[in-house]
Amino acid sequence: MSTEAAATSNPLDNNLARIIGEFAADSGTIHFIADDGLLHLAAASAGMPEQVLAIIRTIPVGKGMAGLAVERAQPVDACNIQTDTSGDVRPGAKATGLAGSIVVPIFNGETVVGALGVANRSERVFTADEIARLQEEGRKLAALRG
Repeated sequence: MSTEAAATSNPLDNNLARIIGEFAADSGTIHFIADDGLLHLAAASAGMPEQVLAIIRTIPVGKGMAGLAVERAQPVDACNIQTDTSGDVRPGAKATGLAGSIVVPIFNGETVVGALGVANRSERVFTADEIARLQEEGRKLAALRG
């Protein structure tokens, strides 16, 4: 899996690649809530397996890490999604082969409009500072939403 989103003219792809690099992550996704009430994939890191993309293209609010982050309006993380037993991690996430991951809600003002996720191949616990920085990145992404 690549550590960068494909370089495109899409500012979401470019920002995701930058965020993945700045957080020394191996993978990432951006989802936004559409008119149908579902989270729709807006950007994903390059090299994401097609079977995973098929699962994460649309996510119901309340399902999986991204859906729970949106529903709860707070970060959802797992030190190792491969061994997580919280119920927050869905089979699609486990199929990535990644371990340490976090998804933060994307806010536009006080309204949750999406989710930003980053993950590593190894176990990882994100610090309070990293979580705050990811949430600020999410607010910037909300401003880029078309």
